[in-house]
Parts: sequence; C-alpha cells; structure tokens
Amino acid sequence: MKKEALAYLKPFREKIIHAFEELEGEESFARTPWTYRSGEGGGEMAVLRGKVFEKAAVNFSEVSGEVFPGSDGKGPFYATGVSLITHMANPHAPTVHMNLRYIETPEKSWLAGGYDLTPMGFFYDEDTAHFLKTAEEALAPFGLYEDFHQQAKEYFYLPHRKKERGIGGVFFDHYNTGQPDEDLKVWKAVGESFLPAIIPLYQRRIDQDFSEEERAMQLRLRGHYAEFNLHYDRGTKFGFLSGGNPEAILCSLPPVATW
Repeated sequence: MKKEALAYLKPFREKIIHAFEELEGEESFARTPWTYRSGEGGGEMAVLRGKVFEKAAVNFSEVSGEVFPGSDGKGPFYATGVSLITHMANPHAPTVHMNLRYIETPEKSWLAGGYDLTPMGFFYDEDTAHFLKTAEEALAPFGLYEDFHQQAKEYFYLPHRKKERGIGGVFFDHYNTGQPDEDLKVWKAVGESFLPAIIPLYQRRIDQDFSEEERAMQLRLRGHYAEFNLHYDRGTKFGFLSGGNPEAILCSLPPVATW
C-alpha cells in the first residue's frame, strides 16, 4: 500500500502543476526542495505567483520519524502526501484546497484527503453544482459521497464565526476498511476527480471583471481562511508537531489578507 500510494502521488502532483501552468500561461512554479530535520526524508515546495494565480502551492512530502505527533511518545511513523492551495487574483475565482496522504505507524496505516471550495464572497450556483457533482460522481461506485461530504461540512467549519469556510467538498481521514486495494481505489478516485472539478470553474472566472470593492471583500474573507488554517487545520498542526518545514507548512496562507 505504501509503495502504491507513493507511486501514485508524484505523477499526480505533476499533472496538477502542468494544468495550473497552462492556465497561468507565462509564469511557472518555482520548486524548492527541503530536508526533514526531525527524522528522515523531506519534500519539495512548488509555488506559483502570477497574474491568474496570485499564489498557488502544490507541495510533496515524504517523512519518517521516531515519534508520531500527538501520540504520547508512541512511534515510529511514516507519512507522505501531496497538498495544494490556490489564492486567485480574480475575486470571482474561488480558492481551492486539496490533499491526499498516506500515514503508517507500527499499529496501523491509513489513507486520508479530500478537496473543498471556498468562494471569496461570490457564490455561483453553477460552480457549486459542478464542483460537488464531480465529487459525487467520482465516489458513486463506492457509495461514499454523502459520508465524505458530511465530514467536509463538519471539518471545514469555523466555530468562532459560526460558519463553514466555503461550500465544502469531500473529506476523509483514518480511512482503512481492511481492504487495501479497494481503499486505494477510493483514494485515487478522489484524486482523479480534482482537476475536472476545479479547472472548468477557473476557465469560467479568471477573466471576469471585478471592482475594488470586490477585491476588498476577497481580502477580508482570505483573513477567515487564514484563521482556519492557523487554528483548526490538522495538517498544519501535524506539520509543526512533527518538525516539518515551516515554509512548506505555511504555504497555505494567502499572500495578502485583511482583518
């Protein structure tokens, strides 16, 4: 399972990078490798700053260590994954987050991930319908959409603001049914549906006219996004607790935000 997960993640990441660079046109991702100093392994940050993507990060990591973060001293562990975030120049183009990961300890291993959409103040019914329908169709063979969608609603929620951070999507964690081949099919189905879910939305919105007031709204809502990532996001907590690269962990934060 570990070998197959790792073999999938690297070309999967390259496909996303290529798709984003095609949308951007002129700029390409700047790649920065890093070494995991609290154990073995490391990863690579890939960050794009352009006219379409004000900031996009598509990162890869593969690390192992002696103590699994938050496990009261139990270990060792292995973790690998791809995570991405976009912060768009056009306020009408929504932020999207996606990650796929595989984690292994001596007691168990599991798959996790998902993707969710956060409009920056501009909710389009056709965009929401397409995004969620794509996820639903990908998970239809497994009967898991309703479960994963509900998990997204519960996870991507800001209690202090009493709202979801966007329109949701799909989310799952600690996924292991005891059938590795079937579990990997679910995990890959989520991955393969990501670009079909988001690219049509960006093609529709990135050239849309916007005003200074709409830009101001986008920046305010980016602040809410930062609040979630710094206070509630499990990936951020895991990264810091495990001694990961701070720059890679904080790639998810917007380049500009207001409060």
